[in-house]
Amino acid sequence: MELQLHLHRWERHDPDWSAAAVSGFAAGAVLMVLELLWATVESSTGPWRISQLVAALVLGSDTLRSPAYDFSTLVVAVALATHYVLGTVFGMLLGFISAGFRYDTSPGVLAIVGVVFGALLYLFSFHGATQVFGWLVELRGWTTLIAHLIFGVTASLLYWKLARRRPGRQRST
Repeated sequence: MELQLHLHRWERHDPDWSAAAVSGFAAGAVLMVLELLWATVESSTGPWRISQLVAALVLGSDTLRSPAYDFSTLVVAVALATHYVLGTVFGMLLGFISAGFRYDTSPGVLAIVGVVFGALLYLFSFHGATQVFGWLVELRGWTTLIAHLIFGVTASLLYWKLARRRPGRQRST
């Protein structure tokens, strides 16, 4: 039995940008719901703390001075907008990578790419970006890692489902 190793190398292929953006947006919504659920169930600081931490990226660290249980429409709105913008940007980055390496032809391959992307996104966000935004250290943990893995898989599979295929490309099921 011959084992074929399908190595992917970079080729210039434009992704379906709108599918990538929608995929990232939707996966970001899934991530936010998971974070809110886990924060409500597991956190001793309350469900709004994550909103404060995310909103502080835009509003500054003074946002973190409010008690974690305090609900603020402004903080939640900024956190939602920030999540959606970042989700869309990371979805477009994932689409760019997937199209460039031709990972976008198979949902199985894309699911694996999504897991790897989610893990790298977690490392970047909660180990790299904490050099600038130190308060993000508070979000490190297995629930945040799992949520980012789910983000990557969700964005990848939605991209595969939504992307328009160009002639010469076949979609495998």
